Amino acid sequence: MLMFSFTSCIISQNLPVPNNTLPASYRGASFADTGSIATLSYADFFQDGSMIELIDSAVANNYDMQIALKNIEAAALLFRQSKLGNLPALSLNISANSSRPSDNSLNGLTISQFAGTSHVEDYNASAILSWEADIWNKIANQKNVAGAAYLQSEEARKAVQTRLVSAIATGFYNLIMLDTQLAIAKKNLALNDTTLNIIRLQFNSGQVTSLAIQQAEAQRQVAAGLVPELEQYIAIQENALSILTGVFPGTIRRQADLNSIAVNSGLSAGIPSEMLSLRPDVRAAELELKKANAQVGISRANMYPSLTISASGGLNAFKASEWFNIPGSLFGLVAGGITQPVFQRRQLRTQYELAAIDREKSVFQFRSTVLNAVGEVSDELTKIQKLDQQYAISNSRVKIVKEGLRNANLLFKSGMANYLEVVTAQANALQSELDLTAIKTAQLNANVGLYRTLGGGWR
Repeated sequence: MLMFSFTSCIISQNLPVPNNTLPASYRGASFADTGSIATLSYADFFQDGSMIELIDSAVANNYDMQIALKNIEAAALLFRQSKLGNLPALSLNISANSSRPSDNSLNGLTISQFAGTSHVEDYNASAILSWEADIWNKIANQKNVAGAAYLQSEEARKAVQTRLVSAIATGFYNLIMLDTQLAIAKKNLALNDTTLNIIRLQFNSGQVTSLAIQQAEAQRQVAAGLVPELEQYIAIQENALSILTGVFPGTIRRQADLNSIAVNSGLSAGIPSEMLSLRPDVRAAELELKKANAQVGISRANMYPSLTISASGGLNAFKASEWFNIPGSLFGLVAGGITQPVFQRRQLRTQYELAAIDREKSVFQFRSTVLNAVGEVSDELTKIQKLDQQYAISNSRVKIVKEGLRNANLLFKSGMANYLEVVTAQANALQSELDLTAIKTAQLNANVGLYRTLGGGWR
């Protein structure tokens, strides 16, 4: 009895994932906490029911998400196929042919003399089995490449969902801000109308000149012009949100008011090492290094001998009537061979060297991805801190300006302040309130940005 035993050999050393690429903490982190908001689902992180409904609809219907899911299906098929690489290949062949050589040829004369016929028939039914021994781990590495590609497609889906959740949340907060700014503009417009009516009464009684009316009307036009401008922005933002959810543009349902939305400035970013398992693009870069390691192994294995064992057998006959005459028509063949590439114009060596270079590039790409990710998180943490300070200053300014406007109106009605003081106070009040809404929205969006940069939103 003849027995064969093969042991897979590792012919290339894998490069490990760099473990010194992360700082101990993020710049801008106010406190150290091992927990991270990225571990929360978007339903737990966001509290507004209307926003969560929009996100649910987007995750289910957004076309980028649908494409990402189809990419996962395609990668899964290739991965399942790669798992069968160690199995032998089997093919079936059935053929029948008839040939008639020339009567004046050697074949024709020979067939006519010995077979008594002018043509030759051949009927064949065979099965061919071939198997390659995975001595150098080439097939195993091919499976590793397919497996990493499958996992990368899943990380790509997570990345799409993370961006989608962030875009929906940011757009929703912007929509609430525009609603609030529209209400401020309309309120200021009504206040300008009241002031303008008083100035007209004073003009009719000869207390002020026409310049006063012109100044008041100009200020009123500023507030009036904001109304259609903000309504335009609202419609455009609603259209954008509708498209993200996979439906035609329409009205977006919302009940929240910007003033009622609390800003959480004590969000936990966790520690940078957690990001390696939470952020999809970092995980994808890590998987790319795994693929590059496997590709080097494949390229290296192509330079070594390959052992292939094949077997074929079936039925063969020169007459159709004897085709399935068993055992007379049976035939079989078993063969084994070792193939060693000798001279391939340096193609195999070049492929191996290119694969090694790509592997080194994947290490740099991984480091770059991690570096950019840490930078993005630090940016959002800084935004949160500085926007808190800006909001406190802007909120104080709004209180002062509102008090000044109230005093200006009282003094104006009592004749102790002129129209310019009132117009200036109204302009300051309008701009200050608009600025405050913009800063608060920036705070909310910074929270969303921190959630996204940490890798949240795909759970």
